[in-house]
Amino acid sequence: MNCTVYKSSLKNKEGYYLFIENKEEFSRVPSTLLALIGKPEFVLTAELSPAKPLGQADVLEVIGQLQEKGYYLQLPPEEPITEIPQ
Repeated sequence: MNCTVYKSSLKNKEGYYLFIENKEEFSRVPSTLLALIGKPEFVLTAELSPAKPLGQADVLEVIGQLQEKGYYLQLPPEEPITEIPQ
C-alpha cells in the first residue's frame, strides 16, 4: 500500500506525523485534526508492507487505519520520566 507522510508545521507539535493514502488528498482527514497539527509539511511517499516495519508504529495498524479512516496520526514517543518532581 502506498502512502504519503506529512509532519506538523507547529513547534509545539514536533513529532506529529500524518499518514494519508494519496498526496495532497486530505478530504478524509477531520478538519479538527488538521487545525491541531497546522499546515501539513510533506516528508515523503512510501510503500507500506508487513515485510517492512516502521520505526515508531505498527505497520499493520497504519495500513488498517488508512483503509478504514483514510489517515493515521503518529504521535511522538513519550519521554521517559527520569526524575520524580518534588
